[in-house]
Amino acid sequence: MKKFSRRVRVATGGVVLAAVAAGTFGTVSANADTSAPAADRARPATVQSADTVTSTHLSVAAATEAAEAVLDAAKKENQRVSVAVVDRNGTTLVTLRGDGAGPQSYDSAVRKAFTAVSWNAPTSELAKRLETAPNLKDIPGTLFLAGAVPVTANNAPIAGIGVAGAPSGDLDEKFARAGAAALR
Repeated sequence: MKKFSRRVRVATGGVVLAAVAAGTFGTVSANADTSAPAADRARPATVQSADTVTSTHLSVAAATEAAEAVLDAAKKENQRVSVAVVDRNGTTLVTLRGDGAGPQSYDSAVRKAFTAVSWNAPTSELAKRLETAPNLKDIPGTLFLAGAVPVTANNAPIAGIGVAGAPSGDLDEKFARAGAAALR
């Protein structure tokens, strides 16, 4: 194997470095948007108000108040439950697992709340729909068992309150209604 002198190695390294730099500069230059002035490129896009939708959301403070009202109502009847409050999109705002509530109740409360807000109906009513549409139960994230109610503003759903852990779905739903009543 032939050894190159220091001068040849430095010159070769310089050529390689120059080629890499030129390639990088060329790539950056090729990707630069020169079709509009810089001031226009920095300006955010604006849309007409007719192209937007405004929605109402339940605050975290209100969701917490509702969840605590659920636990208080359940405690008065010596029931151990979990409660979940989800926003209009089904995203969990608050979950509370009451003292002694079963481990399955936490996930069930979230899924019930999601189901109630998704269809803007109490889950006790939705469970009845399974008789004519049994495939509803296959929708991911849903749970068609009594125990959740939607929260509405101007007749549009803005949240769901789900409760699980009581011996019956009717009791779960009674406690969910107590949470919703705390918001009125």
